[in-house]
Amino acid sequence: MASNSSACSSYWVISGLALVLGAIVHQADARAFLVFGDSLVDSGNNNYLATTARADSYPYGIDYPTHQATGRFSNGLNIPDLISEQIGSEPPLPYLSPELRGQKLLVGANFASAGIGILNDTGIQFVSNLPV
Repeated sequence: MASNSSACSSYWVISGLALVLGAIVHQADARAFLVFGDSLVDSGNNNYLATTARADSYPYGIDYPTHQATGRFSNGLNIPDLISEQIGSEPPLPYLSPELRGQKLLVGANFASAGIGILNDTGIQFVSNLPV
């Protein structure tokens, strides 16, 4: 019985310390938000490539805040946009965007591209393979 109450007391002491130390420790902000993927998270990289896999025309973007097609393969915000909203950051620009320079590089970059894949034959119908 004594060991049971001792274990319970130890649990509460450790839990209390964890809460106090968690409140004291300074949390560093994320330095950059980097996105890798395919059309599900592409923010417009294909706008800068000679490819048929593009989303820069109607109906894409009809629910985006500007109501303009941005190259996202959705009618509005995509997952990286929503995550950047939640963390209080700007959405990462496409890495091929001419706007991505200077301080904007420190926010992050989106390297996603529709039709991308690991296999050499992935996306061959959209554009010739770009060797890495």
